[in-house]
Amino acid sequence: MITLGIDIGTSSVKVALLGDDDHVIAHSSQPLHVSRPHTGFSEQAPEDWWQATCAGLDDLKAQHPAELAETTAIGLSGQMHGATLLDAAGEVLRPCILWNDGRSEAECAELERDWPVLRQVTGNIAMPGFTAPKLLWVRKHEPQIFARTAKVLLPKAYLRWRLAGEYAEDMSDASGTLWLDVGARRWSEAALAACGLRIDQMPRLVEGSEPAGQLRPELVSRWGFRRAPILAGGAGDNAAGAVGVGAVHPGDAFVSLGTSGVLWATTASFAPNPARAVHAFCHAVPNTWHQMGVLLSAASSLAWWASVAGRSESELLAELDTGSEGASPVWFAPYLSGERTPHNDARVRGGFLGLAADTTRAHMTRAVLEGVAYAMHDAQQSLAGAGTVLTEAALIGGGARSPVWAQILADVLGMTLHQVAESEIGCALGAARLARMAAGEGIAVARPATRLRSFQPRPGQVSLHAQRHAHWQRLYPLARDFAR
Repeated sequence: MITLGIDIGTSSVKVALLGDDDHVIAHSSQPLHVSRPHTGFSEQAPEDWWQATCAGLDDLKAQHPAELAETTAIGLSGQMHGATLLDAAGEVLRPCILWNDGRSEAECAELERDWPVLRQVTGNIAMPGFTAPKLLWVRKHEPQIFARTAKVLLPKAYLRWRLAGEYAEDMSDASGTLWLDVGARRWSEAALAACGLRIDQMPRLVEGSEPAGQLRPELVSRWGFRRAPILAGGAGDNAAGAVGVGAVHPGDAFVSLGTSGVLWATTASFAPNPARAVHAFCHAVPNTWHQMGVLLSAASSLAWWASVAGRSESELLAELDTGSEGASPVWFAPYLSGERTPHNDARVRGGFLGLAADTTRAHMTRAVLEGVAYAMHDAQQSLAGAGTVLTEAALIGGGARSPVWAQILADVLGMTLHQVAESEIGCALGAARLARMAAGEGIAVARPATRLRSFQPRPGQVSLHAQRHAHWQRLYPLARDFAR
């Protein structure tokens, strides 16, 4: 069976064509641009997702037209939380407000005040990254747009609308709206009412492994499919990544070094810990949930530093001594877009501390890698507070390609990390696996990813970084107070 996975990321749209046994026949990546019209704002034009998706599929058709034609099903993965507003005709009303947008801090406080059981029902704190406070902001600041809003979609649900003419969303992505009763896996009318919304403005809910639409006839012709592929419910990007590495059973875990950073643990039941800003969401497969600690700037911290330093990321990493022990004399707080776990602080900003006359570029690069690792350790401690203690995890995302960063993470987290095959297209791979399930195959298709290399924590470095992490944690109060 040939399936297709489409992943709408923040920096690109990736499409992957998979055959049996997860054989990657071809893949393509199309870049995206983030607009920041004001401080703390982060937006994208939904039309850009559509054009990038079309370009990616056009690319696959040019490379492998015969294989693409045999596609049975399409799975979708997407960046979470984005508020995509459509009018009654299905037209976009404004740019999508993205997951890393921080404008709605005041609305978060209002939502928690006006609906006191929010954390109990949704399992999460109201954060500016979630969808619900974004709609409160629109209602307050753009009332004409709010009044015309007929549907509120997440990014991949918008793509489904363009591909299949269906308004549908899966449980994992819907969990990130603050409108889902996560334990019951259904929309909460009370949550929607707290934002001045109704259930008919929401897409219908499906499991990620269920069929949820069929490709429009004109698109079947455009890309030369022999028959119209079905569309799976799909998943939010992290849940898709979990399916891609086989983290579908309780106790499975992964660490993601993408634009954002994620520490994921699959759970058998709804297990929230909102006091520590741990996310408790539905998984993309039925009767399964997960916990998640989230960093807003992970691999994007290294990308930012590379742009400032005027060197590519690979050049910066090549300057580091890959076999060295020790640590950087410089400290870095990776709060470039605020932070989620454990601080829930949209206003805090990052920075370097400890710069000296003999500081080198390599010192600063290592400080960035360590700073992200220490922030991930904060997330690890938050999950431990919810009763989840991990001993090993898969390592995915663009940052996972760096052996230096992988070893630093293993030392800081004190657990074994496994680099796995196809980690750069892990979300698209997971989406394609969900497509196989929607086409009739079982959850067994979500088998563990092939391990390429494992990084064991080094006892001496574990002890050193435990001391340094405790010292590094003093940066957050400094950064918080300075930002205010």
